Amino acid sequence: TFMTMEFTFFNTIFVLLMGVSFNACLAQSVGGKVLDGEEIPIVGVMVFLKDVKISETDAEGVFTIADSIVLPVYLELRHPSYLSITVYFEGKDAVFTLSSKPNFQYLEEVNLVGRLRNAGIENGIVSSEKIISQKIEAYSPINLVAAMNETPGVFIHSGALNTNRITIRGVGSRTLYGTNKIRAYFNGIPITNGGGETSIDSYDPENLQALEIIKGPKATKYGTNLGGTLLLTSKQADSGESYFRSNLTVGSFQLIKNSVTAATATEKLSLNLSYEYLETDGFRENSRYNRKNLLLTSKYQFNTNNDLSLLLKFTDAYAQIASSLGKTAFEEDPSQAAFIWKAAQGYEDNNQSLVGLGLNHQFSKGFSNNTSVFYTYLDHYEPRPFNILDEFTNGYGARTVFEANFPLLKKLANLEFGSEYYSDGYNWKTIENRYEENNGNGSLEGELISDNLEIRNTLNVFASLNYPISEKLNMQLGLNFNSTSYNFKDNFNLGGANKSAKRNFEPIFAPNLNLLYRFNENLNAYFNFSRGFNYPSLEETLSPQGLINLNLGPENGYNYEVGSEIYGFKKRLYLKITAYILSIEDLLVAKRVGEDQYIGRNAGKTEHKGIEFQSSYYYPISKALYISPFLNAEFTDHTFIYFVDGEDDYSGNSLTGVADLKINGGINIGLYDFRLHSNFLYVGEMPMNDANTLFSDSFTVFNIKTAYERQVSKSFKVGLNFGINNITDSKYAASILINASSFGNSEPRYYYPGMPRNWYGGINVKYGI
Repeated sequence: TFMTMEFTFFNTIFVLLMGVSFNACLAQSVGGKVLDGEEIPIVGVMVFLKDVKISETDAEGVFTIADSIVLPVYLELRHPSYLSITVYFEGKDAVFTLSSKPNFQYLEEVNLVGRLRNAGIENGIVSSEKIISQKIEAYSPINLVAAMNETPGVFIHSGALNTNRITIRGVGSRTLYGTNKIRAYFNGIPITNGGGETSIDSYDPENLQALEIIKGPKATKYGTNLGGTLLLTSKQADSGESYFRSNLTVGSFQLIKNSVTAATATEKLSLNLSYEYLETDGFRENSRYNRKNLLLTSKYQFNTNNDLSLLLKFTDAYAQIASSLGKTAFEEDPSQAAFIWKAAQGYEDNNQSLVGLGLNHQFSKGFSNNTSVFYTYLDHYEPRPFNILDEFTNGYGARTVFEANFPLLKKLANLEFGSEYYSDGYNWKTIENRYEENNGNGSLEGELISDNLEIRNTLNVFASLNYPISEKLNMQLGLNFNSTSYNFKDNFNLGGANKSAKRNFEPIFAPNLNLLYRFNENLNAYFNFSRGFNYPSLEETLSPQGLINLNLGPENGYNYEVGSEIYGFKKRLYLKITAYILSIEDLLVAKRVGEDQYIGRNAGKTEHKGIEFQSSYYYPISKALYISPFLNAEFTDHTFIYFVDGEDDYSGNSLTGVADLKINGGINIGLYDFRLHSNFLYVGEMPMNDANTLFSDSFTVFNIKTAYERQVSKSFKVGLNFGINNITDSKYAASILINASSFGNSEPRYYYPGMPRNWYGGINVKYGI
């Protein structure tokens, strides 16, 4: 078959290039020991290698691994009563410590290699932030916004449940609606479309095991977008576990949410089926939201060398659109909808499908491959005051990653190489909206305005070498090659008026260098240099007349980053500080020239500078009581180095839509089966226009959540929770629309109001089979 030929070809080429045998590297039978915080051995800790259980600790807390496993490796240690951790195991009878699960803030007690590597960047040392399920559960189960906003360098402009714009270190702030300039993956399957747009609004927080955030263009294996990469991972049952789980939440503004999951896992088969229903009227006019999600994930282990995984996700979502407000309306009554959107009763209706099939094959003890094929579908219908957008997208692709361990200069090196291909066909048309003639009943289709097809193709080829220069110094070298092309077909205009055109961008090579130095187990430092880029979407290359601007090119940037992590007081104290400079040339700017018309162009250079700080402390007062405070902050200076727009020179101004200061913190308390999570978020003022003559007000939001969970019997667990968001009922803009324009006599609509004080509460049950 083609797949067999492909595997054989890459295997042969790799051996010829490296001139080594993967079978030559065999380790001896070794083991390790696992202790708790009081240095007491833990029995029953399951040891996993790439999600395959390979050992378990005995009564002395000792585990051993087969001599067929090549060392060093990354192992995951799991136990029902302790937080799972990933460790770097070199076969030197190492001792590892697990933290009990009530410890909420102290997320993963690992050395820096394990911590920086995280789940998504296998065998790498790329710095990233990993938000695990315990952290997600400290916030409202409605969306991921609050949990992600806790991460320094990340801010989500949240206009509504279906209107979010993710910015990472200032990148993405110039996108008017939605999120681009980042890539995202769900269980290893790309969820960013061919136009570079990413939406995570439909992913149920209660069904996520982790969300990993790689800031900047460091994720060679997943592309080199200037903003970064998001890696979402769903929850799975542990081997030997079967359960039924149901979570019910109700709250302000007629909120109701129910998530139901059935899961089972054996040594060969794992199966997870989840259904989510979410409905709310929203606090604003014309803001009702309804979402239904169905998720199926499964993996079957044929033998020690082969396993097959399946992913099926279907979403049906309906969301009314209140849109943004002018200053007067925002200050007088933020619950009102924009007048024209209310009159047109604007909304969007989405049907989404994601299908993925993956095969993992172990060629030999040091050489493996993971290949997946996937299909995506989106049917989107959006009546707007100025027209009706009717679109559907069919996307498909394949991704293959080879991994090899081999001796190099008397040390064990790790090489990953592979490619990812994605293509989609985006069919869209606009139709007249005659809502004013529909007797107050909302949108009414009129004449066809346009009918278009965009075919978008992207190829990524990548390689990454991880090499231990010395016992303390580790190096990773990466290279990414990207080729992107667009084919625009005008199916509406005929003859000379037809605007069909093609656009093939020049290929881009992006290098990446990471260095990690471990002074000791409690102090580490790292450095990164990487190049990144963002291609313009096809819409950005179109003029208001529908002609492609062949001179519009991609943004290019270089990232420099240094950081350090410190553990203290028996690893109860955690500190991390990072400094970065990201220089971007040929900045992509979308200038609004009409209600639904924008001009894209390359308009200068920006420099993104910042310092990020994280700290947390876990203090166990007794075996039953702990207190864990945390404090995070970011200080930024994002500037237009050169930006001239016609006769206006904005050089030296602050980057629009980004705050220069963000601080968040809180205290987590645990007492027996009771937990209290309190937190605050402060966001400084933001420039709302390029001239820096208008700024949004700074704001602070306080939240609190209490939870009680009880193991009623060996098989049955029940939990209760109650939370309040925005306790002080602050009036603030949760999102701003930069460089908003006014049409007619109306005010420019810059503001998306944030939620007023609101409450939620729920009950969850879990029954083990």
